[in-house]
Amino acid sequence: MDDIDRAILRELQADGRIAYADLGPKVGLSASAARQRLQRLLDSRAVQVVGVTDPMAMGGQAMALLGVGVDGDPRAVADALAGHPEVVYSVFTSGGFDLFAEVVTPGPKDLLDFVNDVVRPIEGVREVRPFPYFGIHTHRFLWEVG
Repeated sequence: MDDIDRAILRELQADGRIAYADLGPKVGLSASAARQRLQRLLDSRAVQVVGVTDPMAMGGQAMALLGVGVDGDPRAVADALAGHPEVVYSVFTSGGFDLFAEVVTPGPKDLLDFVNDVVRPIEGVREVRPFPYFGIHTHRFLWEVG
């Protein structure tokens, strides 16, 4: 990945729907060269263009990252969590928790109920520690690309 590739990614982070006619000049390329560069990044799987929703704008009012300690295989717990629409994503970790799961619920009581009635009873769950988010626009999906 070179400087032009990184410039393309920075522009896509700012506007994921930018037209090639606008993208090219911003990164020092023609529109067709910018399209070819982006296609190469997509084909190599170095880049994936996806739509990201804002859970708070879609009706969620309580969000939390759940640190989950597991006895046994954390993949089984992650699979059980994946079956619930409240779970945005989960990741395996090393360190204090075996996995993290981000959840969005309609309100604080729903978050508490989800943790106590859904997550804690999952076989293998030893510990759940919620880290709630407060306020709107809690997410910024901008990763430094160079």
